[in-house]
Amino acid sequence: MIPTDLRYNREQRELTLHYANGSRHVLSAEFLRVQSPSAEVRGHGEGQAVLQVGKENVGITGIEPTGNYGVKIRFSDGHATGIYSWAYLEALCKDRDALWAAYLAELAARGLARKA
Repeated sequence: MIPTDLRYNREQRELTLHYANGSRHVLSAEFLRVQSPSAEVRGHGEGQAVLQVGKENVGITGIEPTGNYGVKIRFSDGHATGIYSWAYLEALCKDRDALWAAYLAELAARGLARKA
């Protein structure tokens, strides 16, 4: 599904995606940043992902359309290489809670924690 509208709340650091079916999903900038589809975060193959830490206060500084298939999100920490396809954003909305729990578990397994 393609969102009909994307709205970023700078104060809350949250991106709201609105869909034609009336559904609305809210994703934090931190969540989007740590789930970036970029090779810098995901790596180029299995087992090459780089755990993102210290992104609690990251914000979104820009959202640019990328063809008809997604958007490029620019973050306040300078990261801007991930292209978020509509399908990937839909998956993030659908699996947000499980992905967030997995991220927190990975931090804990490495003896790390969020600061916020």
